[in-house]
Amino acid sequence: MLFLYYPKCTTCQKAKKWLDQQGADYQARDIKEDNPTLEELTDWYRRSGLPLKRFFNTSGLQYRALGLKDKLAAMGEDEQLALLASDGMLVKRPILVTGTKVLPGFREADWQEAL
Repeated sequence: MLFLYYPKCTTCQKAKKWLDQQGADYQARDIKEDNPTLEELTDWYRRSGLPLKRFFNTSGLQYRALGLKDKLAAMGEDEQLALLASDGMLVKRPILVTGTKVLPGFREADWQEAL
C-alpha cells in the first residue's frame, strides 16, 4: 500500500496517525519531494473511477495562483494529468493507493474499507 502525503499538511498528519493506529503496512512518500509521475496519475485516476477534478488540491496556493478553477473545464484530460504531474502541490493529498483502490483525500470510512 502506498501513502502519498505532504508532511506539513494537518490532514495528512491525521491520516498517517490513523494508518499507524490501524497497524497498516504502507510505504510513505512525500508528494512534494517525489511527485507522482504522469503514468502513476493516469493509472490511479482510471482505477479510482472518480472525476479527474478530485485529484486536484483545489484549496492549494498553486491551484489558485494558476486560476485553475476557471481553466480546468476547458482543458483536456491529458493536459490536466500533465499539469498534475508537473507539481506535487497541485495534487490532492493524502492519497492512499492499495491493490484495489485509489483514494484521494482522507475519509476515514473509505480508508477503513480499503484496508
